[in-house]
Amino acid sequence: MPLLARIARITLIGMALWHLYVAFSGTPGPYVMRGLHVALALLLIFLTTTARGFTTDRPAWYDLGLAAAGFFAALYPALNLDYIFSRFIYVDPLTPIDLIAAIVLTLLVLEGTRRVLGPVLPITALCFLAYGFLFTSTLPSVIMEQLMMTTEGIFGIPIAVSATYMVLFIIFGSFVERMGVGQLFMDFAVAITGRQAGGPAKVACVTSGLFGSVSGSAVANVMTTGTFSIPLMKRMGFKPAFAGAVEAVASTGGQIMPPVMGAAAFVMAEYLGVGYLTVAAYALAPAVLFYVALFAAVHFEAKRRGIGSVPREDQVPLGKVLRDRGHLFLPLAVIIGALLMGYSAPFSALCGIMSVIPCTLLRSTTRHYVTLDNILIALENGARNVLSIAAACACAGIVVGVIDITGLGLTFSNMVISAAQDTLLLALLLSMVAGIILGMGMPTTPAYIVQVSLLVPALVKLGVQVEAAHLFVFYFAILSAITPPVAMAVYAANTLSRAKIVEASIAAVKLGATGFIVPYMFVYEPTILMQGEAHRIVLVLLQATVGVIFLAAALQRYFFGRLNAWQAPALLAAALFLIYPDWRMTLTGFVIAAVVLAGQYFKPSTLATETGE
Repeated sequence: MPLLARIARITLIGMALWHLYVAFSGTPGPYVMRGLHVALALLLIFLTTTARGFTTDRPAWYDLGLAAAGFFAALYPALNLDYIFSRFIYVDPLTPIDLIAAIVLTLLVLEGTRRVLGPVLPITALCFLAYGFLFTSTLPSVIMEQLMMTTEGIFGIPIAVSATYMVLFIIFGSFVERMGVGQLFMDFAVAITGRQAGGPAKVACVTSGLFGSVSGSAVANVMTTGTFSIPLMKRMGFKPAFAGAVEAVASTGGQIMPPVMGAAAFVMAEYLGVGYLTVAAYALAPAVLFYVALFAAVHFEAKRRGIGSVPREDQVPLGKVLRDRGHLFLPLAVIIGALLMGYSAPFSALCGIMSVIPCTLLRSTTRHYVTLDNILIALENGARNVLSIAAACACAGIVVGVIDITGLGLTFSNMVISAAQDTLLLALLLSMVAGIILGMGMPTTPAYIVQVSLLVPALVKLGVQVEAAHLFVFYFAILSAITPPVAMAVYAANTLSRAKIVEASIAAVKLGATGFIVPYMFVYEPTILMQGEAHRIVLVLLQATVGVIFLAAALQRYFFGRLNAWQAPALLAAALFLIYPDWRMTLTGFVIAAVVLAGQYFKPSTLATETGE
């Protein structure tokens, strides 16, 4: 291994260990904590990637210069704390050194983000910078001051969350992956769903939901669990496009599924000023509805095609799974228990990380995973996975900084309200389109952060609850992963399924249709966010559950039998009537569904399955 590659590996491991130490001993001041986080991220990005964005262990000579410049520019405020705290913000002019450091840091954050995430997010940030420089009265020096000399720009909330919350949960995910939890999730899913109709696809739903709730990355999840589930689904008779779509949608839903969810959930907790467990509670019922609908769609498709269970040779008894690997669920239980006891999310994640090795050592079936090399790889991979998140959050900080200092957020909110003509539904539709477009070009976290600044204020002005507004834009930033034309999770699944991309994208949208509707449900009925009286919550959730099952049946053209030309759209209408919690619409929906059921009951021929497609 080349010397620089060894240095990079040691630095990655050191970065992980430093964050673990800080979580245990206490967080230093914001400029120190956030500055060192960005500094290490930039240093490692330029040491491990080329100008074309490829991974390398032999960086070019200029990359060494960029790595050093990024490291010291990010640490500039931390190294000059007395000066930072003694100056009057926006009043005292920047010194030439201040300005040079700010420009260097901004440019290297943009370049580092381009290397690890592609050009879309940096170009977005450059557009906002151009707007601030050219189309507002804000002085360029004030914008640069906002980005670097305050905690409202690059060192703002996004990078604070990355440095304190995300990094620890990412390291936790890396540890459990190296200790065999992925195999546990797969075996567990096979054991509980493998014997049912369409078993392979249901295995994908459960496995990807479990794994995605820990990993928080749709594409990574597809490439991890899809290598097993997609070939098995194809072997059992599912069309390649459907098999890939199931994996893509199930993996995408992992970002909205507690207990861990995606990285943006931690940013949401910070913006809302609530504990992470509160955000998880808000997200629980919508996530369950998402997976109920997906599970139902898979079941109806399997019934329609007459597809059975997982082959006997691939089935695993649940008792054996729990005896051999069930103890690997304990680290997740530790995190949830610590959160329920009132500990902070970073400390809870630290407890989870510290419990992984002892839990793995409990049984001889997993003890072999605990080696020094495996532990070092887990630390290294965890820190490496943090780099793209840190770069995204720092780059998003540029966008947020410009929005705040120029007043663009208020201007844009007024534009949305004006375009929607004070109509909430139209504003929601505009926000949905904007969220999907933003999410297509950048990861969920920066897409959500930008929407918080631009779209959430407009929705709140129109009467949407703050929590519902945040979750609304959060959902659509995530669902861009399965929305054409840039459906990254579908593209990833297609590398395994070999299906036609258009066909797979359409299948993914049909399977994930509930995800596009549920946000409207909790905007109009916040009870779905577990807010309100218990009996009201139960009734609303039961109605919503029935509605999403009707929706899945209509889109897959099968309920208790095949749906004919009028039954499918009628059942779709019934599902849509159940979205809004008005008793007249609810009654209408159930009447329509009853008519469809009666039509199926009195025509037994519809119970035949499709085998010839």
